[in-house]
Amino acid sequence: MSDDFDLLETSSNEKTEKVDVNWGKAIDTMKSKLSQEDDPEVRQKILNATLDDVVHMAEKDRTTLLDAIKDLTDYQDEVGIIFEKFSALNANEQKVIDDAQKALDRAKIELEDAKAKPDTWWNNLWGRKSKIAKAEVALKEAEKVRAGADNKAKAMFQERIESADVQTLLSELSYKSQAAVTRLKNREVEIKEVEDKLQDAIVEATINHTKALEKKKEVEAKLEENYALLKQARQELEDIVDKQSAEYAQAVGKVTQLEQKVEELEGLKNAYTTLAASKDSFVHKHNLTIKVLTSLRSNLQTHRAKLKSDTEERLKYYDGYVVALKARTDQEFAAILEHLGVKTDEHIGETLASMHTASAKARQDMMDNIPVHEKVMQGVYSSYAEALQEIRAKDGEIQKNFAERYGIDMKEIFEDYYNADANTPSSDDGEPAGKPKPKTSEDDLLS
Repeated sequence: MSDDFDLLETSSNEKTEKVDVNWGKAIDTMKSKLSQEDDPEVRQKILNATLDDVVHMAEKDRTTLLDAIKDLTDYQDEVGIIFEKFSALNANEQKVIDDAQKALDRAKIELEDAKAKPDTWWNNLWGRKSKIAKAEVALKEAEKVRAGADNKAKAMFQERIESADVQTLLSELSYKSQAAVTRLKNREVEIKEVEDKLQDAIVEATINHTKALEKKKEVEAKLEENYALLKQARQELEDIVDKQSAEYAQAVGKVTQLEQKVEELEGLKNAYTTLAASKDSFVHKHNLTIKVLTSLRSNLQTHRAKLKSDTEERLKYYDGYVVALKARTDQEFAAILEHLGVKTDEHIGETLASMHTASAKARQDMMDNIPVHEKVMQGVYSSYAEALQEIRAKDGEIQKNFAERYGIDMKEIFEDYYNADANTPSSDDGEPAGKPKPKTSEDDLLS
């Protein structure tokens, strides 16, 4: 830490920008909202916290910050704080103000250049007056744009922070805190300047109070002297017997003159008395004001020192909070990946296990189907043998019929056709191969 570190240092050499304050309900509104943040279930929330709970808590933090930033921005308007000097504007928002200011500066220069040309018939012939009029219109338009630039930038700012994350809102809050430190320091300087003026006023009032008392004493001395002269003149007036004489008239004039003088001196006495009392009163009023201002300045110093120090620490604290939020997100991401991996493992294992069991069942089905297949094939062969036996029996009859009717021996023809031996296999039901079967119809023979 440097040697010149002083949280309470207040330099009156710095230029102070005085801001007209228009107090409203903003402070009460913010205090009311902050008072609503007390939650008796905080401990239980901490005890039962999960990562999902943290998401909702962080979103509540963001919402609370967003509301606070909006209230502070509205408060700036109510107390006359210049918006762009109390909010962290991004490049686009700042550009709106900068472009409007540059355009206004150019318009002023162009108007000055137009007016700077000599008012001669030659310059007027070449459009001097029209250029001045055009420059004046351009200046008014530039002033209008510049006046609306703050509101436009403010609207862009408000729209941006509506969807801003916690980190952006914390940065804005920190920026406002740093700007407030400068504002408090400027206010301390302003108060100190007023205190110094009041101190000078006390000295001047004290001097005038003393002078008024001195003048009062002088007037009181003259007044006492004139009271004595007036008393003497009135006595002399009463001693004159002839009320119609010139001597009496002169005595009346003398009394009137002295009474006028006494009246003037009484007026001066009252004036100096009132002046002395007024100066004495303002000495006390100035003293009271100085005490109040000194107390306020002291409190401002305390707030500024704490705000400055806390803001520096708070930036680190906020960095930790933001990193913690990111770590929570990464942890959740890792948990999701782990969960996905486990589920994938489960699905692959399930598929592999299903493959094995399905294969085993298919093998079992294959083995189970062998006897069934053999039984079916046995039935097929049995039916085939039975049908063949019937055909041969029928062929025997045909041969015999041909031999008897046409004298043709068909035996060799049929034997060549079947190429069969004498030992024909019997059927499964044990019936003899030569047993005759029911006579078939003519359609059966042709089918």
